[in-house]
Amino acid sequence: MSSTNDIRRSFLDHFAAAGHEVIPSAPLVPHNDPTLMFTNAGMVPFKNVFTGLEKRPYVTATSSQKCVRAGGKHNDLDNVGYTARHHTFFEMLGNFSFGDYFKERAITLAWDLLTREWGLDKERLCVTVYHTDDEAFDLWKKIAGLPDHKIIRISTSDNFWSMGDTGPCGPCSEIFWDHGDHIYGGPPGSPEEDGDRFVEIWNLVFMQYEQVDAATRLNLPKPSIDTGMGLERIAAVLQGVHNNYDTDTFKSLIEASGELTRNDPSGSMQASHRVIADHLRSAGFLVADGVLPSNEGRGYVLRRIMRRAMRHAHLLGAKDPLMHRLVPALVSEMGQAYPELIRAQPLIEETLRHEEVRFRQTLDKGLKLLDDATASMDKGGTLPGETAFKLYDTFGFPYDLTEDALRAQGLSVDRAGFDSAMAAQKAAARAAWKGSGDKASEDIWFDLAEEHGATEFTGYVSESGEGQVIALIKDGAQVTSAAAGDEVTILTNQTPFYGESGGQKGDAGVISNDKGLNIPISDTLKPLGRLHAHQGIVESGTITVGEAVHLAVDSVRRGRIRANHSATHLLHAALRHRLGGHVSQKGSMVSEDRLRFDFSHPKALSAEDLAAIETEVNAQIRQNDEVTTRLMTPDDAIAAGAMALFGEKYGDEVRVLSMGKGDTHSYSVELCGGTHVRALGDIGLVRIVAESAVSSGVRRIEALTGEAARLWLTGREEQLRNVAATLKTTPDDVPTRVAALADQVRKLERELADVKKTLAMGGSGGLASAGPELINNVPFLGQIVEGLDPKQLRGTIDDAKKAHGSIISMIIALNDGKASVAAGVTDDLLARVSAVDLVKAAVAALGGQGGGGRPDMAQGGGPDADSAPAAMEAAKALIAG
Repeated sequence: MSSTNDIRRSFLDHFAAAGHEVIPSAPLVPHNDPTLMFTNAGMVPFKNVFTGLEKRPYVTATSSQKCVRAGGKHNDLDNVGYTARHHTFFEMLGNFSFGDYFKERAITLAWDLLTREWGLDKERLCVTVYHTDDEAFDLWKKIAGLPDHKIIRISTSDNFWSMGDTGPCGPCSEIFWDHGDHIYGGPPGSPEEDGDRFVEIWNLVFMQYEQVDAATRLNLPKPSIDTGMGLERIAAVLQGVHNNYDTDTFKSLIEASGELTRNDPSGSMQASHRVIADHLRSAGFLVADGVLPSNEGRGYVLRRIMRRAMRHAHLLGAKDPLMHRLVPALVSEMGQAYPELIRAQPLIEETLRHEEVRFRQTLDKGLKLLDDATASMDKGGTLPGETAFKLYDTFGFPYDLTEDALRAQGLSVDRAGFDSAMAAQKAAARAAWKGSGDKASEDIWFDLAEEHGATEFTGYVSESGEGQVIALIKDGAQVTSAAAGDEVTILTNQTPFYGESGGQKGDAGVISNDKGLNIPISDTLKPLGRLHAHQGIVESGTITVGEAVHLAVDSVRRGRIRANHSATHLLHAALRHRLGGHVSQKGSMVSEDRLRFDFSHPKALSAEDLAAIETEVNAQIRQNDEVTTRLMTPDDAIAAGAMALFGEKYGDEVRVLSMGKGDTHSYSVELCGGTHVRALGDIGLVRIVAESAVSSGVRRIEALTGEAARLWLTGREEQLRNVAATLKTTPDDVPTRVAALADQVRKLERELADVKKTLAMGGSGGLASAGPELINNVPFLGQIVEGLDPKQLRGTIDDAKKAHGSIISMIIALNDGKASVAAGVTDDLLARVSAVDLVKAAVAALGGQGGGGRPDMAQGGGPDADSAPAAMEAAKALIAG
């Protein structure tokens, strides 16, 4: 018996020896076909090669492709666990020729592998061909020596493959294995063909035509080959078992399930063990390929798969979460062939554990409601749709989970009633939204969200991909197409473009196709928090609703945004470490050129604070630790120490970002749905360039990262060199030279102040160098001085009084178009005039108001420096009486 791993390796080696390029499995999320939810066949990664849109450096290839069929038209979920060959996850072995060999070599390679290398009994093999494909019929006779009755002509579409309504197509030839007459069933084409005796193990597609339209089919210039063999099916054949779940990989996973639940894997609960084994594979590989549970799109399908398995774990009597404890068995079986399982093992385990903990919190309540609702129902009864909807709406039970739970009891569900209840809820939600005060122009977004659901964001794992255009908005209304020069907003079913939210700017980039379409996207918005709306002007070509387009994010710009966003998380942590736990985020802005972070703090940060914060952040960056993501409920995340971000709206689940190393846990743990660096070293450098007040109790830090920070520092260095050149010194000596100049300036300022003071006192060179003038027999010293510091007026008046003994003095200092005035009266003259009255008279002339002090000393000012002479004359007039 060969193990499944040996069979996979043998298949690939067989075709590698025949000159085929061995191609690793593509991810389960297809990047070249937006109409597919998951990669569901081995040819999906080669679709563009077959259609001629893509050229590769090889013309033949072989692969073992991961596939999932659990959504859309390829949905085997309900049958999994109850039949021998239905799976949500399976591997498709295939060999491909892109215009190289055709039918004869394809049949030869297949027959040699099956009968010579694997030694299958020819007598137990038979094949089908399309009923008009005489060439294939004759080749099977020639190469395999099969008699006519074992080459069965099939006239249905089962033996004619097509990529769609148009495009490449061609007849098929399927190879069947006879499991023996002890199993009911007949060969293909017979009345008993639906039995399980004859099982298809390989399908050879002869791609020889192009369907131009419904009436036109042309020969392809280079016919191609696409084959697919289910690894699980051929493993059953080679291991001598009829049921795929009896093969080694499944047996290992089922045995692990039995050990952990202490429930016999071959007993009455056999189907539950099989469900768990199958769904474990799907869940593990989907998470490894970047899909996380959610309420929309692929994430919703993953959640359904997980919860179906978790319900069966509950049926097996598992008291605690089970699925995450089975991941080591999965990695042990398949990790060697698929190393992404090894890399993602911690994330797979955490995601499964979290989902099961959450689901178990509502499972008991939901099942009790289900039991109560079905207690009086007889076998064959139908559960009301409203009850099924309540389970879905209140407890998160998908419809198919309710169906599965009732299957063992012989009960069904009223699907029409369920759909009716769902429609009623949507109508109520729409009515509530319309009454919420949102602008009428936003109504278009609600219509689109209701019709198409949320945009699936693929940008956490990829910066480019395919999408299907589901809506175009031009001038505020929906249109079916847009041409060159049109300003348009584009909605696709999936996108790698991040829509502006949580302080992070929306992505820019390009939307294009192979028909000449090119639309530079200037911004991406996120209406209703669910849709990703790409804004741009059509540069060339035409875009049409329903067509597939290629979406490519500006990766350089995205990289800068990611660095700035991750830096805000580090700054938040550093601020709390330095300033205290009262610091919390009050807003942020993350763009490609800089970041802004607002936080609560009552006072300005010192230079020492800023330097310490910047040093701590850059120390974390230099450690270059990987940034990790977990999916949790908001309450669980906050309870685990995550910081919730200001202004962010959180749903039932949140992404929890952990980065850096702290003393006992991660340096930063925050709830955030934005895009981030993969490792902290990608930030490069953080430089704080400004700190300011936003409002009372809220401060703002502005910073640069990476190349922007380097350019800022380079600019500062250039400024330093220019200053050094001006000072005729070196950059290293600039501080010493500036300090010396500052001392010199202060000395000169003191000397200048002394000169001005001397002039104000009527000293040598002053306007009153001849001494005070007599007014009404009273000595008066009045001076108007340019540039005298108003702070020196009082001291100068005091000096004048001391110098002259008996005097009335007034000084008006002129600075920047304004005038300051001070007056002093010695004690012996106070009976004649008050300094307060003198200042008031002068201030009035200067265009000011008031002025005051004591009778012996008063001070004031006015805005009109040109009126200083008039102010001096007003004071003199008051003295003259």
